[in-house]
Amino acid sequence: MAILKCSIREGSGVARLAAWKMKSGRIAIVFGSVIHLHGVSRKEFLANTAWVRHEVRHVRQYQEAGLWRFWWRYVIDWVRYGYYNIPYEQDAREAEGNPLELEGVEIR
Repeated sequence: MAILKCSIREGSGVARLAAWKMKSGRIAIVFGSVIHLHGVSRKEFLANTAWVRHEVRHVRQYQEAGLWRFWWRYVIDWVRYGYYNIPYEQDAREAEGNPLELEGVEIR
């Protein structure tokens, strides 16, 4: 099994914009293999296993679909179904309870 490598960027401007759009004080957003954080420290984020699993699932989705295909589908589905019904988000929410989601994952 290949190692899935992720990294974390705290205090991300991209995540700050996402937090503003989502009207949230704390947010994580993934671009490729980087988990961008706003309003939450790396330590706090990593202590929340369900949240880590959710974001790692998005990293896997990027890997499976590719950057442009992922974003195209994500944006189109957001417009069609609304944020909470995006298939990628539904899949990530399911991953929150899967203890195997973090197997083979290296977070730097």
